[in-house]
Amino acid sequence: MSQYNGDLQTKLEEAGQYDNPWDMARAQLDTVAEYLQLDAGVHARLRQPWRGLEMSLPVCMDDGTVRVFTGFRVQHCVARGPAKGGLRYHPDVTYDEVRALSMWMTWKTAVVGIPYGGGKGGIICNPRELSVGEQERLTRRFATEMAPVIGTEIDIPAPDVNTTPQMMAWFMDAYSQTVGQRTPAIVTGKPIVVGGSAGRVEATGEGVMYAVSQVAEDAGIDIEGARVAVQGFGNVGQYAARALVREHNATVIAVSDSRGGIYNRDGLDVEAVCDLKENGGSVCDYKDAESISNEGLLELECDILVPSALENQITGENAGNIKAKIVAEGANGPTTPAADRILFERGIIMIPDILANAGGVTVSYFEWLQGRSQEYWTLEEVTQRLAKIMRHASREVWAVHKREKVDMRTAAYILAVARVADALKATGVA
Repeated sequence: MSQYNGDLQTKLEEAGQYDNPWDMARAQLDTVAEYLQLDAGVHARLRQPWRGLEMSLPVCMDDGTVRVFTGFRVQHCVARGPAKGGLRYHPDVTYDEVRALSMWMTWKTAVVGIPYGGGKGGIICNPRELSVGEQERLTRRFATEMAPVIGTEIDIPAPDVNTTPQMMAWFMDAYSQTVGQRTPAIVTGKPIVVGGSAGRVEATGEGVMYAVSQVAEDAGIDIEGARVAVQGFGNVGQYAARALVREHNATVIAVSDSRGGIYNRDGLDVEAVCDLKENGGSVCDYKDAESISNEGLLELECDILVPSALENQITGENAGNIKAKIVAEGANGPTTPAADRILFERGIIMIPDILANAGGVTVSYFEWLQGRSQEYWTLEEVTQRLAKIMRHASREVWAVHKREKVDMRTAAYILAVARVADALKATGVA
């Protein structure tokens, strides 16, 4: 491996230690901006969201009372295209979290080269405590209140934490009623029957596979028959595992969920485990395997490790025990900055979240294109286009990683921030 660019990475490590996500996001930007010697005006512009909105959302509950929820939508930067990012429903949503996530979406869309900026939204609520009718009324109110600041060429929301395709259908319908015409391109992640895209459900996991495949090729690593461990066997983990088995004849030796993990050195029947999950069970219900903890799974002897569960799973404490050749972040933020350094110095390739799991926003882009043109692409068309974009982006990040002698996450940030800065300068905004 190349000699580590210690000064840059040390500063990024320090930036990653902030407790407040907005402080962290801006510190990361400041570090890369200094490294790139960004124009001061461009840097100042990127440190603030283009627009942020806090909304009061009164909803009539099933018992006849009115409850007022708080919602947010932030559009970080639209220099490269309309804002793009999900809507999350969670009790811990904060404005600073949404601002940070909108900035990170700006970098994610720039890394894969799709013509979007970054956006994010959320409501402070626990949807599990709401009936279906209450969820619908809340979502429709959210869409109505947000309508003046979104649009198919301005800002296109999508599902995120605790939001579903059904909610996106409600959102689209409410917005369409507000503007007086059916507008399928206003939101992505919808059911196919109302303008969703084939391949959207599996897109993030499939994208992980394409990123791993291309990076392995560039690194000269043969992953045919690779041994794979997947922490977090939700949507992303399941489809990443399936894709690696299908395309590279991989042997999935371990998977886990919130109840624990399972391990079989000879390989698991991935489809059988997926069936358990799809029927409401746990991976722990699979019989032909031994139990393993989520923490233990990370340290297994394997070729490819896909952390697709929670944040901060690979840390400075356990990074020295990771034995995989390639780690691909299916989840957002599963690896801490301190762990990044350790993995790099040990020669383990880390494919960062803003590249590895960008398949979801990429196919959301395809859905938006289909909605604007009133077309329908086949699954084969979607898959071919996704593979092309993910492989190209992976090659570009790898090239920066080699040229600048930095880890892959830092390389992705350098590439993304430079692209957004160039767009701002070209439009004369700064």
